[in-house]
Parts: sequence; structure tokens; C-alpha cells
Amino acid sequence: MTYAGVTSLNIALIHHPVINKRGEIIGSAVTNLDLHDIARMARTFGIANYFVTTPYKDQQHLVQELLEHWRTGHGAKYNPARKEALSIVSLAESVEKVIEQLTERYDRRPLVIASSALKQNDLITYGELRKRIDEEEPVLLLLGTAHGLSPDIMQGADRTLPPITGREEYNHLSVRSAASIMVDRLLGYREQ
Repeated sequence: MTYAGVTSLNIALIHHPVINKRGEIIGSAVTNLDLHDIARMARTFGIANYFVTTPYKDQQHLVQELLEHWRTGHGAKYNPARKEALSIVSLAESVEKVIEQLTERYDRRPLVIASSALKQNDLITYGELRKRIDEEEPVLLLLGTAHGLSPDIMQGADRTLPPITGREEYNHLSVRSAASIMVDRLLGYREQ
């Protein structure tokens, strides 16, 4: 089964380079929950592609095993809805490789949007980005694992979405939760 997506929005879950709580550049581990839950959210909202990026061969092998189980193995028969959700997942070794693939697919470089729990410069509002997606401009939304995207990734992005804030100073959502909120703001139904 191939899925073409109904929007021009693509997402990438970045596992390297990201930062830890001390601000050091690290590589984080791929988690089964992130893989499944973000795929289910992405398929629900019609996201074109969901990329999982990691340069580590053992992590790539893990992702491939999980995808094979749910796409063609016992999991595909056991849970066809999960198979459908995971059909939009692709593995890539870096953000640069994702941008190359999308540039080839769309015949132009996508607008690269970073996300962060901290306020950044060069913000783009959810409304402005939603409009660009509605106009079918190819967009790549970068999601950071661990404690967020590395400074190099942040600086390489074209723009950054505002952080998700609540009523408290505490701000440490899981990437799964943050991704769902961001995508709902960009693609979700709005009452008129």
C-alpha cells in the first residue's frame, strides 16, 4: 500500500544531532512509542511523509525490524490500522538526506521549519504556516528528541514555530504530545 498524503506537510523526528539536559550534542535512542504514535497522528491528519532520522546502524536496524513486523509480518494481519499508519514512515540517516529526498520529490526545496520548547528568533506563526501548507508549498517540520534540536539544526532551518505553552512555567512535553498539538494547529478542523 502506498499513501500519497493529502497535504504538503512532511515531518521528521530527529535523533541526531539533538541536545541533552546539559546542552551537549548527543544522539538519542529511537523509541517504539514515538514511531507508532507519531505515525498514527500523521496518518490521521494526512501528512505526506513521516521520516525517522538516525545515523546509528543499530537504531536503523531496529526501525527496519519494527516497520517490517507491522507492514508485512504478523503485525500487518493482526492490526491493519497500524500497518496503514506505518506505511508513511521512512528511515533516513540525517536531516540533509530528508531534504534531498523531498527536494527531488517536489522539484524544489521544502520550507524547513524547526520546533522548540524555547522561544527562538525568526518565528513563523501557526496561521502563516497553515496558509502556506494550504497553498501546497512543501514544508518539512523538524521534531527534536531528547531535549531538543541541536543549534546547528535550528540555525539551518528557514523558520521556527513558537513554543507550545500552557498556564504553568513547566514546559517539557513528550515529542509525541508536542507533535500532535502542532499538527492539530496546522491541519486540524477549525470552527468558523
